[in-house]
Amino acid sequence: MAIFSKELCQKKLNTWLKAEERIATGQRYQIGTRMLTRADLKEVREEMEYWASRLSEAEVEEKNGGRNRLYRIVPRDL
Repeated sequence: MAIFSKELCQKKLNTWLKAEERIATGQRYQIGTRMLTRADLKEVREEMEYWASRLSEAEVEEKNGGRNRLYRIVPRDL
């Protein structure tokens, strides 16, 4: 069973996609004496890859009914 649900993974991935978009439109800005610097793009992309892989795992688990099956076959020559 996956640790994270498909819905949670999708929500987190969407959050990081929005963060990437915000970084792309303005990494740093200043209003008066206050300055805002957004997160590093490399870190955001790493998080996006992480959540995309967790989402993929959750989708596979949902498709397979919550099981990852492994079959072991021993070939025999009779």
